[in-house]
Amino acid sequence: MTTVYERRTAPAVAPPARRSPAGAVLALLWAGAAAVVALWWTDTGSVVGTAGWLTGAGRIAGLLCGYACAVLVGLMARVPLLERRVGSDRVARWHAMAGRYTVCLLLAHIVLILLGYAAQDRASLWHETLTVVLDYPDMLKATFGTVILFAVGITSARAVRRRTSYEFWYYVHLLTYVAVFLAFFHQLTLGNEFNGHTGATAAWYVLYLGVAALVVWFRVLVPVRLNLRHRLRVESVHKEAPGVYSVVVRGERLDELGARAGQFFRWRFLGEGMGWTSTPYSLSAPPRQDLMRITVKALGDHSAAVALLRPGTRVWAEGPYGSLTQDRQSAQKSLLIAGGVGITPLRALFETLPGEVTLLYRARTAEDLALGGELEAIARWRGAKVLYALNGPDGRRPSLNAQSLRATIPDLAGHDVYICGPHGFARDLYEALRTAGVPDRRIHHESFEL
Repeated sequence: MTTVYERRTAPAVAPPARRSPAGAVLALLWAGAAAVVALWWTDTGSVVGTAGWLTGAGRIAGLLCGYACAVLVGLMARVPLLERRVGSDRVARWHAMAGRYTVCLLLAHIVLILLGYAAQDRASLWHETLTVVLDYPDMLKATFGTVILFAVGITSARAVRRRTSYEFWYYVHLLTYVAVFLAFFHQLTLGNEFNGHTGATAAWYVLYLGVAALVVWFRVLVPVRLNLRHRLRVESVHKEAPGVYSVVVRGERLDELGARAGQFFRWRFLGEGMGWTSTPYSLSAPPRQDLMRITVKALGDHSAAVALLRPGTRVWAEGPYGSLTQDRQSAQKSLLIAGGVGITPLRALFETLPGEVTLLYRARTAEDLALGGELEAIARWRGAKVLYALNGPDGRRPSLNAQSLRATIPDLAGHDVYICGPHGFARDLYEALRTAGVPDRRIHHESFEL
């Protein structure tokens, strides 16, 4: 299709790259974990006997688990500093890692505490378990929360995740909020570190209420304001390639969103049975004051239904998110490498990135090159290069190894490289680029895998 977007003059000089706050955020999170351990240390005298050691270890695991629950929820509150500066994909990986830590700490807490109490009371493990669950204050609620957290952990395991729909995984994942709420109260009523310690109790309330405020603000109130103010609707749908469609969305005062080339929104189309699912799709052209565009490949039920959208369909969007933007650029030359529908954010960057830009587009056949006409037009307009890596007549895939990349781009090590495509494609390219001498800080990638 002919793009509905006017072409802009790309700046000739790349601005200094903005430093990611990822290191500072991680340092803050680990400092919080150290403070939690210090809380146990200052409240604990000498540890004596097997029961004391088991109970002490269980208390540490419980405190860290409680802290990890708050971190787990906070990481997915969609805070702009994290989503746009650190990167949504990196934050999602931190969330997944925090989830694994949380489940392991929870299991350790349960086992160690019950073993310690059983040794202390000289009772059987089964008897001690029933006593703790049924007789201790707030433990019945905590038990239900524990069951939910384990269910969330099981459905998040890769082997299970592959066999379940995104919708099922998403709605089970939302139960994490319920689990954390149910488990919160027993931490204060049964935790020795909080009994009679006003400062520690206040700090725990601040931690949890602060995270809750972030969730309510950025996941509820901000999206509601965005959609009430900008009133998004489908303008048109266009076929770009086999199974690939562009959706143009019209709205009011869209420039106020601050969306940038390379970013994405989470979209709900309130029609055709698609309103129950929120899916991330990148902008496939620089946003305009009244229009935005995404380009989607039919890879599942939701993406396949995009082709059936009708003009006028209401749209619910959240964003913008993502850090695959011009802010990462640190060199005067850039190489964009797209695999399949990964062309969408890179097409927008191809138009707007300053300096000398080369685009390498990997696809099976020429018929699969979505947005090819636009790419050629942009290349002519700004004097850039578009290169294609297509399968041969015999179906053989072209090699994108270090040697072929260096042969194609002789001064490759002096480029910023932006990658977007399937996970395996991006992983192999990263290894090839590192072998070719491209510094890690100049390889930019963002994944939407959940």
